[in-house]
Amino acid sequence: MNEVYLAGRGLASALGPDIGSGLVALGRGGGPPRRFELAGGMAWPLYTIADDEPDWMTRARRIIERVARESGALGGSRSGPLFVASSSLDIGSRENSGDFERDYQSFAELVAGWLDWHGPVFTVSTACTSSLNALLSARTLIRNGHADHALVLGVELRNRVSIAGFGGMQLLSADRALPFGKHRDGLVLGEAVAALHVSSRPSRWRIAGGANVVEGEDPAGTVPQAVVAMCSEALASSALAPRDISLIKPQAAGGPVNDATEARALRQVFDPLPPLVSLKAAIGHTLGAAGAAEVALLTACLEGGVWPRVDYAQDALLEAPLADRAPANAGHVLACILGFGGGHAAVVLEDRGR
Repeated sequence: MNEVYLAGRGLASALGPDIGSGLVALGRGGGPPRRFELAGGMAWPLYTIADDEPDWMTRARRIIERVARESGALGGSRSGPLFVASSSLDIGSRENSGDFERDYQSFAELVAGWLDWHGPVFTVSTACTSSLNALLSARTLIRNGHADHALVLGVELRNRVSIAGFGGMQLLSADRALPFGKHRDGLVLGEAVAALHVSSRPSRWRIAGGANVVEGEDPAGTVPQAVVAMCSEALASSALAPRDISLIKPQAAGGPVNDATEARALRQVFDPLPPLVSLKAAIGHTLGAAGAAEVALLTACLEGGVWPRVDYAQDALLEAPLADRAPANAGHVLACILGFGGGHAAVVLEDRGR
């Protein structure tokens, strides 16, 4: 079996058009979400990428090309697998054109054309776990010798369907996201395009293992036994024990019920809990792009010595406080994403140092 490493990364989010500018903005505390207006005068906060191009496809192409280039994946062979992972794909374009009959795989093929990518192309759309599942799939192909590198793209760009849907289910906050916060009252969505270039060539971050557990008991919520199973399977696939994890990035999206359920389940696996970190107060919940976006941003934070601020009261009843600084030694990091449809996905990253 081949080992698999994170060879490069790129990220455009509300923090900035690339990793470097994003870290600078995060170090300054980030910024507030914008208001996204829907029909009937309804509006919700949304963390947006600063690009005012009115044409959805033109904007998407520009952002995706820039982020893929930042990851380094376009500098060599473009013959490995390409994964385009998203919960909404190009629905923002279809809203404007009215073309809802086009094959949804066509967006991934279009992206491959933009990037002049010649390898096999996959669409992964498993709600919020999309890009983390794509990363796990890329790892499997490389470990088994079917590829020596792959590019995972997490793409979530603004559209009315996603925001109206979450708003209609009363899952959104009217103000801001407070992950694991005392006064949390819902999610704030965000835009992101993230690129993870993975390879069999050794580099600082090894993708040590991971898991995807689907539990359909609550298709719109988190199930504690599934969180426990996800963590246990991710640890087993990495040949690690709970005590070996130095940092956990939970889902921690700011939902009153799901945050509590997740925290309780994590405490069942980890005793004591290692330090926790959440990134959604800075970039929002970026749905299908969240796994790739948060892996890209978190690894950059650990390398750059930048840490997200927690400027709100945390919920002491959760017994899962967010850390105010990075651990001295990252060691092994567990990154989790939970999603609709009962999806519970996690990846274990090993920091091998410089």
